[in-house]
Amino acid sequence: MKQCPKCGKMLNDSMAFCTQCGTPLANAATQPAPQPPVWPASQPTQSAPRLAQQPTQQHYYAPANPVLNTVKQMATSPLFLAATAAQSGMVLFNIIASMAGTSGLLGTVGTYLSMILRLGGYSSREASGLLDGIKVRLNTDYQEHKSELDALADKVVYTGPIDAYFDYKLGTLEYRSVRFETELLDQPNFQGNAAVNYTDRETQWTRIIEHKWFEFGKDENGNDLPKTIISREYSSEWKPGDEPYYPVNDAKNSLLYSEYKKLADAENKVIFGGRLGEYKYYDMDQVIAAVLEKCEKEFVGENV
Repeated sequence: MKQCPKCGKMLNDSMAFCTQCGTPLANAATQPAPQPPVWPASQPTQSAPRLAQQPTQQHYYAPANPVLNTVKQMATSPLFLAATAAQSGMVLFNIIASMAGTSGLLGTVGTYLSMILRLGGYSSREASGLLDGIKVRLNTDYQEHKSELDALADKVVYTGPIDAYFDYKLGTLEYRSVRFETELLDQPNFQGNAAVNYTDRETQWTRIIEHKWFEFGKDENGNDLPKTIISREYSSEWKPGDEPYYPVNDAKNSLLYSEYKKLADAENKVIFGGRLGEYKYYDMDQVIAAVLEKCEKEFVGENV
């Protein structure tokens, strides 16, 4: 074992960076090893595991070096990223090391919609009418219809890219994108879990999703469904016109975002939110907390 010279965290000898603060570990002093945690077994790197265990909501395999997940997802060292973005690459390590068994942090029971309905105290019958009287427009670009749509409301919640909102007039922020390869397989079970992450250097994809295990997995009688759908997820470079997924919170982009943030703060009618609207990495629990905080701020003094 060796110890990080900056924060003091004990790490495996194979670690190149500290998983807590990102400090390089080439010259870190070796220390006697404490009792190590029991990690899940390594999985093959070029094909997804076919697990015999019963499916759980999600299952994550701890990488040999958790920092590799950040390098693989963001195509840069965590040393060049803001803490929130770098920590997102180490979430697998942290979940297994310190949050094992806390299933509420790994997924929801039911869909996110059902969770929101429970938080709001809505019954299933009430939920079926939540959108009554509300016009929903699909395949509509907000930027192309901005004046028309803005006139319909006192407040606008904008979760798109903040630089796009201002027509990129200060420059273009950088993002990472994601590419998916989806297969329908003639087998009832591919990996036994909703999400299996691949953080090694050799495997091209970052994770494989088996969609059935997020919600149902079996039919109404408890029998295996004869087929399953999987999606391999690849991190990819982003260019204007691609779907942005992750902000690149390095020094250059953070400085540009701070200028866009000044413009956003002057838009009294608009609430900017989410990964793209705030140019910030969010996990789902953080998104929910941020929404609740914004609601408290917007509706202070109102009976809602």
